[in-house]
Amino acid sequence: MRDAIAAAARRLAAASETARLDAELLMAHALGVERDALLFGDPDRPSPAAFAGLVERRLAHEPIAYIIGRRDFWTIRLGVGPGVLIPRPDSETLIEAALDHFGEAGPHTILDLGTGPGTLLLAALAQWPHARALGVDASADALAYAERNAVALGLADRAAFRQGDWVEGVEGRFDLILCNPPYVESGAALPPDVADWEPAGALYAGADGLAAYRRLAPLIGPLLAPGGIACIEIGAGQCDAVSALFAAEGFTIKTRTDLRGVVRTLILALDRD
Repeated sequence: MRDAIAAAARRLAAASETARLDAELLMAHALGVERDALLFGDPDRPSPAAFAGLVERRLAHEPIAYIIGRRDFWTIRLGVGPGVLIPRPDSETLIEAALDHFGEAGPHTILDLGTGPGTLLLAALAQWPHARALGVDASADALAYAERNAVALGLADRAAFRQGDWVEGVEGRFDLILCNPPYVESGAALPPDVADWEPAGALYAGADGLAAYRRLAPLIGPLLAPGGIACIEIGAGQCDAVSALFAAEGFTIKTRTDLRGVVRTLILALDRD
C-alpha cells in the first residue's frame, strides 16, 4: 500500500498540485476508511484492487470530491457528485460573517439562493439548532443532493427546498439570506478539474461575471427581515463593482475577507423598521 500511494502520487503530480494528498484520499476511499486511519494504519498491507481505477479517474482531472462522493464544509460533511458545485473553504466566510452578526442565538429564518447540494443552508442549520431554512436552486440534480444531505445530517425537519429561478415563488421575509451565485467571466480559463466537470450554470455569469448580481440586487431587499442581513459571495476583484449594484438598491455594505486576504463576502443590510 505504501508503494502504491507513492507511485500514484508521482503520476498524479502532472494532474494535481496536491498529488500526495489526493493519493492518500483515494487509498482511504478504496479501503473504506478515513484518511487518518490510513495514515496510522499498516502501510505494508496489500493495496486494494479498486485503487488503480480511482487513480485513473483523478488523472482524467475528475475532482476528488466527485470520486469519493463527499466534501467537508464548516462542521458538516456533504454528499456531492456530478451536477453540483463542490463546496469551497472560501464560502465559509459567509457563515463566519453571519455568526459575527447573530451570535450563538442565530437567525430564526434563513433563505439560501442557489443552494447547490445545500452547502450554506445546512451549515447554517447545523450552527443554529433553532433556525429553519428554505433553499432554492434551478437544478433538480443539485436539489436531489441537498435533500439527501439534509436527511443524512438529521436536518430535514428544518430544511425545505424548492426548484426555481432565484426568488421565484419565494414569499415572506428572512433574517438571513445566503447566496453563492455564479460569478466567473464566460471567457475565463479555469482548471480542467473545474471547467470540464463542475456545472457551467453554477460557475459562469456573463462576459464580466456580474450577470447574477445584476438580477439579485433588486430582488433581495423585499425578502430581508428588519435587522437581518444578506451574505453574498463574490469573486476576487469584484468588490467595487458588486457593491455598487447593491448600494444602488439602498443597502449598507460591509465586507469579509477569506484566508488569503481576498474580499469574499458582502454583508448587506437595510436601514429600515
